[in-house]
Amino acid sequence: MKQHSTDICTSQLSMPHVEDTKNSGDSTNGTEGTTHSTAQTLSPRPWLPAPCSIACWPCTAPLALSSPVPAACRRLQLWEFFFSSRKLKHFLLQPQPMLAERVLQSRGFLFCSGEVPLSTLQLSPPVLSCIRRRCAAGPNRSQRAAGFGRAQSSVAASHVQAMQSTPNYLWSTDDLLGQGATACIYKARSKKSGELVAVKVFNKASYLRPQEVRMREFEMLRKLNHKNIVKLFAVEETGSSKQKVLVMEYCSSGSLLNVLEDPANAFGLAEPEFLVVLQCVVAGMNHLRENGVVHRDIKPGNIMRLVGEDGQSIYKLTDFGAARELEDDEKFVSVYGTEEYLHPDMYERAVLRKPQQKAYGVTVDLWSIGVTFYHAATGRLPFVPFGGPRRNKETMYKITTEKPPGAIAGVQRQENGSIEWSYELPLTCQLSVGLKDQLVPILANILEADQEKCWGFDQFFAETNDILHRIVVDVFSLQQASSHRIYIHSYNTTSKFLDAVFKQTDIVPHHQEYFFEGHPYELDPNLQALNFCRTARHNPLTLLSCAEHPEDVVGVRYRDPALDFPKFVPKVDVVADCSAAKSAVGTVHQALRIAQELRRCQELTVRGLHWVIGNLRSECSRVLEQRRGVHAVLSGLQLMEGKIRGLYEAIPGGSALPALRDVAAVKMRLQRVAEELSQCSHSIFGFQGVLDGMVSELVQHGQQAHEDKSIQQIECCLEKMQLIYKQFRKARMCPALGFNEEQIHKLDKVNLGHLARKVLLIFQEECAQQYQEALALHGSRMRKVCDIKKQLKRLSNRISTCSVEASECQDCLQLALDKFLQTVVSEKRSLALVPAVPSPVPLSQMRQEMALQMQELLEEMKSVTCDLQFNNGIIERLSGAAPAPGV
Repeated sequence: MKQHSTDICTSQLSMPHVEDTKNSGDSTNGTEGTTHSTAQTLSPRPWLPAPCSIACWPCTAPLALSSPVPAACRRLQLWEFFFSSRKLKHFLLQPQPMLAERVLQSRGFLFCSGEVPLSTLQLSPPVLSCIRRRCAAGPNRSQRAAGFGRAQSSVAASHVQAMQSTPNYLWSTDDLLGQGATACIYKARSKKSGELVAVKVFNKASYLRPQEVRMREFEMLRKLNHKNIVKLFAVEETGSSKQKVLVMEYCSSGSLLNVLEDPANAFGLAEPEFLVVLQCVVAGMNHLRENGVVHRDIKPGNIMRLVGEDGQSIYKLTDFGAARELEDDEKFVSVYGTEEYLHPDMYERAVLRKPQQKAYGVTVDLWSIGVTFYHAATGRLPFVPFGGPRRNKETMYKITTEKPPGAIAGVQRQENGSIEWSYELPLTCQLSVGLKDQLVPILANILEADQEKCWGFDQFFAETNDILHRIVVDVFSLQQASSHRIYIHSYNTTSKFLDAVFKQTDIVPHHQEYFFEGHPYELDPNLQALNFCRTARHNPLTLLSCAEHPEDVVGVRYRDPALDFPKFVPKVDVVADCSAAKSAVGTVHQALRIAQELRRCQELTVRGLHWVIGNLRSECSRVLEQRRGVHAVLSGLQLMEGKIRGLYEAIPGGSALPALRDVAAVKMRLQRVAEELSQCSHSIFGFQGVLDGMVSELVQHGQQAHEDKSIQQIECCLEKMQLIYKQFRKARMCPALGFNEEQIHKLDKVNLGHLARKVLLIFQEECAQQYQEALALHGSRMRKVCDIKKQLKRLSNRISTCSVEASECQDCLQLALDKFLQTVVSEKRSLALVPAVPSPVPLSQMRQEMALQMQELLEEMKSVTCDLQFNNGIIERLSGAAPAPGV
């Protein structure tokens, strides 16, 4: 096995932090995340050199920024820069003998001035912009008390030129897209075409790295060419400082981190968007591995997003400053990355500073991918110690290294408390059970600290592509009132699909019946999933169980949003208030999604019931038609029985008595059949009445649902809360609020609390309560429907039994008719053998009367035979009809 021993690049992870943060997006190289500080004094730090002085507030004497620098402050260096904004930056400036600084702290903000222009300090453009803006705004009361009122505009005048350029591209330093330890990224334009691009401008600190490391990113981007990797257009230099500039593809929609920071995604991405992230990241990583490249800093902030012409998101991997060539059997020892996404082995060395001689393989990227996917799916990090990953680093390391097999997350909720392990994605996650079942095993096997047990990239690509190549069939279980998404390969047949449905619903395959768009949907056993009907969440296959004891109602499973609403504190704290507002808006988004899902579930249950009731009505009509056919046969048989009885009664003597008894028995059987058919008719008419009543109830329910405005009310409250959150974000960018701004902030905060409570009230008392009532009614209706369905099946079987009984009666009557014919023939022969005797009646007259009687009997027999043939035809049609099918 090859092992590369390269430079130990730990500088990106070694910068001291001003203050730990709860924000999981913080980056060790300073490129993402937020650190909040409201400190009023600067205390000595252990990493500062001994001769360094620290400026404290309040100062011993009022001094202005333009005041002469006292001799006592000659050795003062600016080591830390507190800036209360969304992107706190902390800077470590190397001592400069010719630099004399004057530091004044006011409400957590450091202003600096001196004999050297600010450009010498290499401060970032956002900091310079804030200083200029703050100086232009004028001093507040505390600053005036400190003598800030005498400050001149020397600071504002000494800022770095806002516009920079290369021979072919131009940008403003105010258009900052991102910043790291070694470079800043700006939005720029081509001087020739005006096309928007992103330029990565390297600072002087980047040139402290070895030449090999500096050239590595250029070479990587030139080598890689894939739609899911940010393209490199050119490498240029700025005109004055000759700083290297990478000209890259501009992604207008920010990064995946920006998407996840949107309160709408506070509980993770929607399933379609998550699948896009999965597909794009897997495709991009596959291209890296095909070219033997390891990224070493996979995280949401390094996955850029843009929107294609079709409106669909496209995600691209970026920031290859830490990337290098590495084959599957090779190792590296340098350390790069971001704390929360680092492999535990690298975390131990880079964050905990524990000496170890481990080498790392390509699987460290898999750990980062696993954390990123979990973050995208849930909106939060998988491993969180009490106080946050940045405050409790030892416990963070303990969680990641002691994770039991199969666990995908671990949270410590109390200080020094036990770790709560999770083996599945949380209930608040927007992913369906079908996708969760496919995704969880992948996360469990790539979030494995032991590099020997962790999956390799080949298996990772195989399993993720297996998900991406499946098609989705949406199913709504009507009895359970629950939605399901079945992930199945296009070549799988019906039997595989039925098994997958059984796994999610516990309805065995032979009890599954389906409706689609109002009609029963028959699935041929050999039909491939590719040829199934095209379903969607709003138009799924509706599943009905034909089991003797159908499944209970399940409904939509959700976590009460009230459990996730933050508590608002009276004290004005722009940072904490902004965070609470973001959490509140995110929870309202979740409440709105749940309310919409509850409404969708009710609509699907009503629509499904309409379909089933319509099918039951058709079944009632079919059974009635079946009953009419049997009744027609019965009427013919009753008429035939009367005619046959009349024939036997015309035979003189007592020879016909046995046959008459048989005919009488047939008559009794026919009467019983007639009574049975009459009862069936009454039952069917009763079922039709019940079904008509249910339809009326459903129509009334639909009208009530149409009049319900609870979702619109939540949307209105959400819109107002978003405006307040937007104002809170602006307030967070300011170092201090004026008196009027502070009063407005307080009122907005109170209003935000009122809106949040109103949303909770609407959700609990209207959405959830109405849903529970609708669910109870649905359960009652489904029991009625299933009972009617069973009764109709039994009635159909009873009518079929009546048809069989009628057929047997017809056979009996046919036998009686045959016996009568035999009797007539035997009587005729006996008359022919009787010798002639003198009679007062002429012989010819007697023969004529006998011939007439025989002719009448023959006509009756023909009539009965025709009736029998007609009845036989009806019986054959009834027997050929299928028995009552399941509805």
